[in-house]
This record gives sequence, structure tokens and C-alpha cells, in this order.
Amino acid sequence: MKKVVFVFLIFAIVLGCVTSKSSLPKTKNTTIAQKDTVRIANDSLEYEVIIIEPGFDTWLMSTAKPRNFYSLSYLEIKNKFYVNEWNNRVMQPFQYDTKLYEMRIDYDSNIHYGYEVNYLLYNYFVFFQNRYKQKL
Repeated sequence: MKKVVFVFLIFAIVLGCVTSKSSLPKTKNTTIAQKDTVRIANDSLEYEVIIIEPGFDTWLMSTAKPRNFYSLSYLEIKNKFYVNEWNNRVMQPFQYDTKLYEMRIDYDSNIHYGYEVNYLLYNYFVFFQNRYKQKL
């Protein structure tokens, strides 16, 4: 009889320790930024930059260095390097993930894109490296 009570007591303790399932439905993370697209256009130079990346806009506002923190020449040098590396990885689909490096970036270092384009492009590369654990 003592064994039955002991087993029953152990069973009750284990049953009491089991967490109950929540009656709330599981939801996906809703903190992802609603503005997932950043667009910069300049009709006089006929270029357009569209960045479609969930969370980039939020990261840009919360984590990125403020505008005018970097000089334009610094951003242009870094972007030239990052774009070259990016385009090299696009051309090597067997070595690099094609889901990360889908298409080339047409960035001509001889064209003056202005501060805003260079700032956003540079910050996208920083965001990309942090988010996907890549080193450009």
C-alpha cells in the first residue's frame, strides 16, 4: 500500500510540474517594421535605389549612426569596396548563397550619387553583415 501511495505521490508531483498549454494562439513576431521598403530616386541622374528588407527601416532609425556622422568620401570608398565584393559573390553562386546574393548592384564610382544614397547603401551593407553573419 505504501508503494501505491508513493507512486501516486510521485505521479501527482510530476503532473503538477508540467506546464499547461496557453490558450492564446501563437502569433508571429509583430515587431517587424511595417515599412520594409526604402526607396531613393533621382530622375535627373536616372537612378533608383530600392531596399526591400524586413527590419532595415527600424534598424536604420534605431541602430545606425546618424546622418553626417561619416563623410561623403568615406561612404563612397566603403560602398565601392562593398559593391565590388557583393558583385563578386553574385557571380559565384556555387560558393555563396544565392538567396542572399540574388542580383548585381550597379554602382559606378564615377557618378556622384549624393550623400543620401551613399549613406543608405552603406548602412544596408552594415545591416546585411550583422543580420546574416556575413563579412564583406
